[in-house]
This record gives sequence, structure tokens and C-alpha cells, in this order.
Amino acid sequence: MTGVKSEHALVERWREVLALHARTACELDRELHQLGLGASDFEVLDILAEGSVVEGCTFRVQELADRVHLSQSALSRLVGRLEKEGLVSRGSCSEDRRGVRVGLTDAGRARHEEARPVQRAVLERILGES
Repeated sequence: MTGVKSEHALVERWREVLALHARTACELDRELHQLGLGASDFEVLDILAEGSVVEGCTFRVQELADRVHLSQSALSRLVGRLEKEGLVSRGSCSEDRRGVRVGLTDAGRARHEEARPVQRAVLERILGES
């Protein structure tokens, strides 16, 4: 009997995590949409901004994919959109000619700075109460 109760509690906790994630992602998308970004767009810009403390720092697409939890093909499409908007730049990877490195442009840095307080306010509003 105890196993069934603990299994039920585990499943309920999992569903709570999923609901919290969905609520947060929807709110982020809604708020960031006003700035022309989605939650995943912002997450890529945020990771690039954190890494760009070192001038000229870039990330391999695979490194970004691992951190934003998107498939490499989905991330490549997202990076393509961000590049088209002038927010990121892509270049070849010196360590692996097949690889692609992504860096934040000045416009991307400015958009990130504009969107960062919006994203952080959503996180505080939703996750700060948890």
C-alpha cells in the first residue's frame, strides 16, 4: 500500500512541476512577445550575454542546444531567425570545421538588456512565490 501512495505522490509532484513550467513558459512568451522575442529566443540571448563577459566569446550550437533544451535542428532554426534580425552572428568553428559558433551582436546585447528585466520580473512573480 505504501508503494502505491508514494508512486501517486511522485506522479502528482511531477504534474506540479509540468504545470509550473507550462505556466512560466506561457507567461514568459506573452511578456517577451511585446519585445519581439519568445522565451527560447530570450534564453539563447541570455546565455550568450552571460558568456560574452569575455569579449568575443561565442558558443558552439551544440553547447547552446544542451543549455536551452532544444534539438539541434530547432536551435539552428531559432539561431537563423535571430541572425536574420541581427541579434546574433554565426561563424565557423576553428576546432571543428563542421561546427558553427554563435555570438551576440551589439543589437542582440541591447535587446537582451531591454528584455532582461521583463524576464526576471516574470520569474520573480511566478517562481518567487513557490
